[in-house]
Amino acid sequence: MKRRLFAQIYLTILAVLAVVILGAGAAWRITERERAEHVMEAATEHLTSALPAATAPQAAQQRALDMLRQHMRIDISLYAADGTLIAAVGRPVAAAARGNGPGPPGGGPGRPAWVETLPDGRWFVARLPHRPWRPGVALAGFVAILGIAVAAGAWPVARNLTRRLERLQAGVENLGTGNLAARVAVEGRDEIAALAESFNRAAGRIDELVGAHRLLLANASHELRTPLARIRMALELAGERTDPVRRAHLRGDIAELDQLIGEILLASRLDAATATPEEIVDLLALTAEEAARDGIEVDGTPVSVRGEPALLRRMIRNLIENARRHAGDRAPEVQVNKIDGQAVLEVRDHGPGVPAVEREKIFSPFYRIAGSAESGRGSGLGLALVRQIAARHGGTVECLPAAPGTIFRVHLPGAT
Repeated sequence: MKRRLFAQIYLTILAVLAVVILGAGAAWRITERERAEHVMEAATEHLTSALPAATAPQAAQQRALDMLRQHMRIDISLYAADGTLIAAVGRPVAAAARGNGPGPPGGGPGRPAWVETLPDGRWFVARLPHRPWRPGVALAGFVAILGIAVAAGAWPVARNLTRRLERLQAGVENLGTGNLAARVAVEGRDEIAALAESFNRAAGRIDELVGAHRLLLANASHELRTPLARIRMALELAGERTDPVRRAHLRGDIAELDQLIGEILLASRLDAATATPEEIVDLLALTAEEAARDGIEVDGTPVSVRGEPALLRRMIRNLIENARRHAGDRAPEVQVNKIDGQAVLEVRDHGPGVPAVEREKIFSPFYRIAGSAESGRGSGLGLALVRQIAARHGGTVECLPAAPGTIFRVHLPGAT
């Protein structure tokens, strides 16, 4: 289970507060007990010195207790050696087992009774009386109110702190998805605000660097077409003076270079664009048109998607051309269907297949399967563009094994 940071901070504050409350309570109880022990020691000394002999009249012993009551205001019950009550002052105190030190609490919780034995065999039970104002209760009430106030005040502080961190996390994740314009709001003047400023500066710098890279790539690709056109024109002017075989190879190389430049420009445009035109496109009809150029039949059912026809057409063409290069003697199989409200395009070849470890890598720009016969053909951008175009339309593309061959399956959201 995920542990939220604000909950950890809040529970830490409450735990510290609980320790403080328990410590204060323990200190109070120790202080009260020590005070009671001092009072009882003083009472014992007074009775030992002021109390008449055991043979004295009961009235004289009662007067000694009354004098102690006036000075110390404690409850005392005096007993003879045989346990007979001789005299008492204050509220009655239940007789406790004989012995020195605090005995059973005869006066209620928190008010222990002390049992002391005099040298002549008499013994008494003493207890501190109730106070009209009980500082222990007042302290407990104050600590409870303080705890409630701290708990109520710590919650918004902890939540506000972690909510800012959550917004910063959302900004980082947004940047990680490829949105280089992602920024976060700078709130406050603390360390989190400084972290947000650092993130915005880093995101801005990344955006500038990537933008400059895209511009350089697009401009370089565009400028390459000028000398390429001159080479093509010079080749045509050479005419019959050039060996036909060599001329055919040169034309093929020029066409491949022209295709590579076009794909680089398209990749740059896809990176720079921010929105796709909301145009309804019949994916089955569009696929059939592209497949007809190579004499390939398309099976399936009509399904509509939203997007840019030119980009979708390029995606279909790249998949078909990739399948033709790997299909061997058999033509690629192309299908378009509607499954669970989505448009599904499948292009299958009958080639040797793609190793499992390579099925994700082949969608990387300029990646070719090591040791394959196609390592020197194609631009290496075809499948990368397929994934870019599919993602731009809210879809996905995957490479699946077939027997024999490979299936490239594209999922696109259906138009509603």
